[in-house]
Amino acid sequence: MTLFTYLIPFLVVLTVLVFVHEFGHYWVARRNGVRVETFSIGFGPELFGFNDRHGTRWKFSAVPLGGYVKMFGDADAASSPSSALDGMTEDQRSVSFHHKPVGQRAAIAAAGPIANFLFSIVALFLLFLIGGHPFPPAVVGDVSAGGAAAEAGIRPGDRITSIDGTAVDRFAELGVAVRGGNGKAVTLGVERGDEALSVALTPRQDTVPTADGGSATIWRLGIAADTGPYGVVEAARMSVSESWAIVSMTASALGQMVSGQRGTEDLGGPLRIAQMSGEVYQVGIVALLWFMAILSINLGLINLVPIPMLDGGHLLFCAIEAIRGRPLGARAQEYGFRLGLALVLTLMLFATWNDLVQLKVVAFFKGLVS
Repeated sequence: MTLFTYLIPFLVVLTVLVFVHEFGHYWVARRNGVRVETFSIGFGPELFGFNDRHGTRWKFSAVPLGGYVKMFGDADAASSPSSALDGMTEDQRSVSFHHKPVGQRAAIAAAGPIANFLFSIVALFLLFLIGGHPFPPAVVGDVSAGGAAAEAGIRPGDRITSIDGTAVDRFAELGVAVRGGNGKAVTLGVERGDEALSVALTPRQDTVPTADGGSATIWRLGIAADTGPYGVVEAARMSVSESWAIVSMTASALGQMVSGQRGTEDLGGPLRIAQMSGEVYQVGIVALLWFMAILSINLGLINLVPIPMLDGGHLLFCAIEAIRGRPLGARAQEYGFRLGLALVLTLMLFATWNDLVQLKVVAFFKGLVS
């Protein structure tokens, strides 16, 4: 059961997102005349694959924790320069990644993260277009006649920004706060166009049926979210807006971790991703698609961190070359890639340790020896 519940959803999610990322590199490299030697999903020994008519080896490898595109002129999967670059013929130079102008190399390096961002936008667009918004923002879609919100002057289209001074972003946060207040009066921060309002109101009781045939009393404001589905234009607008919101929240969280304002316990690795993949798969395809959109953006952002071996490191080298008018020396690049490898491995080990702690594996083994 664990195989189908967690492992297979994890492999499907990771394979799709890695393919999207690497295909971004591949597509832009090919458009710029670079010969691509290998397109691999995973690392290590090849499990199976095939050669296309351009001479690219497409393959699945044994360790499914990433992937790479190896281009002509690369010494390895990290695209470090080959020692044979200086001895290439003119024809070889014309298809070598490292002999392309700095702008083309920067475009190829940036294409992977950009592909991840585009995947998120497209996935959310389809979600909003077909099924609506599963986690709508705190924007009022409908106001119940005679309800507390209607009498307080709340209108459709109002954005609720806070409740009793606590910021809210999603509509579901309003429901949690109101139900937890047991009928206590609340003050809503409201945005209406360019106007900021403060609205005080008291939730009202309502009786609703329960799954066992009984009934329960809950507290309501008398408003509902606009969950869609939406038209093409609105779905497109919202998909870009939601993607940007995810980018902002993720970048902010990473910045807070680096600055020490936030703990690093939320930094997850492959085990946590596998667990979450299985959990959202059990919820349904909508939750899985939403999770993949978020994970795709995370993958794109992490790859833009300016560490050699990551795409951000390649972009940093390109920027230095553009400023200096010539690339960094071979030794400097080699040291950079070594440092990048050490940092990436350290980050992976740290994230995996976090996974083991959060999943209580460490506590389990401590219990065995205590």
